This record gives sequence, structure tokens and C-alpha cells, in this order.
Amino acid sequence: MSHYLKIGNYKDLPQGLDRRLYRFFEMLPGILIWGTFLLVVLFAWLKPIWVAAFIIAFDLYWLFKVIYFSIHTRSAYRRMKRYMKIDWLEEVKKLPPKILEEGGASSFPPMGDHPQGDKLSPYGGSPAGRQASSYEDLWHLIVLPTYQEPYEVVRSSVEAIAQSHWPKERMIVVLAMEKGIGGNIAERLDAEYSDKLPNFFVTEHPSGLPGEIPGKGSNERWAGIWIKDNFIDKNNIPYENIIVSSMDSDTVVYPHYFSRLAYMYLTAAHPLRSSFQPIPLFINNIWQAPALSRVIAFSSTFWHTMNQERPEKHLTFSSHSMPFKALVDIGFWQPNVVSEDSRIFWQCFLYYKGDYRVHSMYYPVSMDANVARSFWRTLKNVYKQQRRWAYGSADIAYFLFGFLKVGREIPKSLMWRYAFSTISGFFSWGTHAILIFVLGWLPLVLGGEDFNTTVISYNLPRVTRLLLTVAMLGIMSSVFLSMVILPPKPPEYGRWKYFFMVAQWLLIPVTLIFFGAFPSIEAQTRLMLGRYLGFWPTEKFRK
Repeated sequence: MSHYLKIGNYKDLPQGLDRRLYRFFEMLPGILIWGTFLLVVLFAWLKPIWVAAFIIAFDLYWLFKVIYFSIHTRSAYRRMKRYMKIDWLEEVKKLPPKILEEGGASSFPPMGDHPQGDKLSPYGGSPAGRQASSYEDLWHLIVLPTYQEPYEVVRSSVEAIAQSHWPKERMIVVLAMEKGIGGNIAERLDAEYSDKLPNFFVTEHPSGLPGEIPGKGSNERWAGIWIKDNFIDKNNIPYENIIVSSMDSDTVVYPHYFSRLAYMYLTAAHPLRSSFQPIPLFINNIWQAPALSRVIAFSSTFWHTMNQERPEKHLTFSSHSMPFKALVDIGFWQPNVVSEDSRIFWQCFLYYKGDYRVHSMYYPVSMDANVARSFWRTLKNVYKQQRRWAYGSADIAYFLFGFLKVGREIPKSLMWRYAFSTISGFFSWGTHAILIFVLGWLPLVLGGEDFNTTVISYNLPRVTRLLLTVAMLGIMSSVFLSMVILPPKPPEYGRWKYFFMVAQWLLIPVTLIFFGAFPSIEAQTRLMLGRYLGFWPTEKFRK
């Protein structure tokens, strides 16, 4: 694989124009954010009427955006509920074999609504590249990277895999540990599940390997290469017949998850050029989370639910699945990046010259809300988790630089659509809440006496307040959905807990600013200044 596809930051490039260009691309997200804030303040002083008109127009835009998000979120949720009622294993069994061929088209219609002892066992197959695949041929490889998570958290993930409906003899589960950390957990799980999961393995990722940073990506890479060399190749399993699922240690799959995934893989037009994204429901420990953490967990859930309706803008996030063949082609996960979940998409996108997509599964996995041993520690962890997610803006430099290297072979409309969508997404993450709730009042403060005697000055706070109130009412759909997706209430919580589950949404302005915009601004400012972040593992805690 070309060297530029392995870049972690500009220091990985030799001195010269490429190095300086990559560094500029790293600075770009921060420049856009701080440039916007500076211009708003400057124009609020010099041209307050312009800024007042912009703020009213922007608030109106935000109102329509809330309505747009609400409609798509509800649509995706209804489809998810419908898909959860289907026995996907039975549907997969009905499918005839298909040829999985590099770039080959499917004989099936496009995906849409459906009408309704020794771990090395011998396995043979036809040559790689033209493999006849069906239900009986397909394997699931699940990689579970762990760090310092409690036994109960990791066990719940492994137990859900063991309870899933996919045949266990065609599942490969890799518990990816860090060397010297969590050995007791690995021994307990291996002893408990080696019979239920005949292909259950534990790997230990050594620390301090050259070119790596400690984190999920480097751990997954070690585990992926190890299982390839020690199980997949030894058993001659065709790479085209393996779907690999990268999952966080707290990910709990629903019983038909792997069957739904197999159905999508066998009916996709180009399965070897596709990733598959489930809906992450951050609800495993939602009853234990404080109100601020719950609002952020639900907001993240609804954002990813809504994104299922926008596959043209989809990137892989957290727990997701992809062809093992593609993973081998690109050289596995990058070991020197923080956001390996989104970076894996860009690696594939550039390697295959734009011929790579993410498909919406409309099917959930459940994960933990952010909970620590104390309230203040929880808030600190929520901020750090949001900052790590926002640090995915480092991908902007990666794909813009990659576009320059292979851009002639990628359709221009596709290339710039992804670029605009991704850049504007990180930009809005860091700016919109500040523009709406804070900077919108600047013309009244900086505009001077001449502005404060105008009609627009009189109407600005009233119109802004009205539009924001209507927009907040639009968030009521989030209140409804948050109550619908709640897991059963533990008996130790009284009925008043439901009241707080509704009242918590009054905190949305606080969460948008302090746990949305601020960590995003910090992450993108660090990139701009070259003060790079390392991987921060989210603390897992359940009472």
C-alpha cells in the first residue's frame, strides 16, 4: 500500500511540499472555526445589521434542520423496529449462492424493505477472487478490543455473541487484550465460552511497537493479523467469505444481528466494496447515568439513527462491519491514529479509488452511556469522549491529501460531496451551538447606539427567541423516542425516574455548548496548533 495511506500526521511525511500541504490541511478545520468566530465578532461591531440578518436567517435554517432531523430519525426508527421483528437467519437461508467477485455485481435486487476441542477445524474453498458464497459458506469474525474494562462489561458482550442465532461453528471471536492487562478476565472468559464458541481466541498486543500509538486501532491490527495467520490461512477460508465486525468492548448485539449482516452482505451490489453500519443505542446502563450523560447518550443515538437515512454521507463509526478481503487489501487498521473507526473507511475509499460505500443496516447494537464512579468524573469523561470523537477531524487532512494523490481516478462529484459533507459536519459541531445561543446577541452589545435604535435591533431578540422556542419544541420528538427505546426500569428506581427522563431535555442547550461545541473546538484547535491527542479509552462502569 502506498505510503501516503499510512499517514498519522504530517510528521510521517518527508520534508518538502507534501509535508507542508498536509500540515495546512490539518490546520484547516481550526482555521474555519476560529475564522468564523472572529468574523462574527468583527462584523457585529462594524456591520451589526448584517450580522443581525444573518443570525435570524441562521436560526430559521436551524429550525428547518431540526424538523429535517426529526423526520428522518423517526423514519429510521420505524424501519429499525420493523427489521427487528424479522427472522433474518431464515431469510438468509432462502438466498441462493452468489459469486463474490472483485467489483462484480450482485444477481439480487438492491437492498430495501424485505417482505417479512481443537479450534482449528478443516475448511476448504475455491480460489480467492471468485468464491461461490451462500449461508453455508459465510463466516463472521468479531474483534473485541479491550483495555481495562470490568469483567461484567466484557462478559455481557461475549454472552450476547454466544446467544446470537448465527451458527457458532462459523463464528470467530477474538478477544483482543493489551499485554499484561486484564489477563484474569481473559482466562475467565476463555474457560466459560470455549465450549459455547468453538473458535474463541485471546490475543495480547505488545506495547511499544514501532510506528504505533497505544489505542484501539493498534490493538485491532495486531489481533486481525494474528487471526489471519493462525486460523484463517491455516484453514484455507476464502477472505471473501468472511465478514469482520469491529466492536467496542461494551457492544451488545441483538440475536439476529449477524444474520441481518449476512443478508446485507449477500444481497449488496458490491459486497467486497462495502461497510455495514448498525445503529448504536447508548442504553446499556442508561438508568444509572446522570441526566447530562443521558441527554448526550440519547443525542448521539438519535444522530446515528438519523444518519441511517443518509447513506450517501455515511462514514463508519464505533462498532461496524466490513469484508475481511477489504481489510487485508488495505493492510488492516492503521496503528498510528486515534479515530480508527472512521479512518478505516477513508483507507478503503482511497485504496479502491472511490469505489467504496457504507450501507445502513437499520439494525441496532446497544452500548454503554458514559458513567463513572462519581458525578464529576462522569462529566469529565463525557467531555473527553466527545473530544476524542471530534478528533476524527484529523481525517480531513488525510482524505484531502489522498484526493490530491488519487483524485484523478475518483469521480469529482463523489470526491467533493464527501469532502463538503465531512468538513461541514465538523465545522457545524464546533460552531452552531455557539452561534445560536451566544454570538447571536453580539450585535446588541457591539452594534452601538445607532444600531440599537433600529427596528431590526428591536425585533432581533424577539424573533430569535421565537425561532429557538419552536425549534426546541421540535426536540419533543426526541423526548418521545428516548422513552420508547428505554430498556426496562430496574426495580431500585421509582416511578419519579420517568419524570426526570423527560425533564432532562431542558439541559439540551448546556450539552450542546459545553459537551458538544467546546470539546469539538478543543480537538480541532489542537490539530491546528499541532498539539496532537493520543487515544483516550472511555472508562466503563456499571453499578
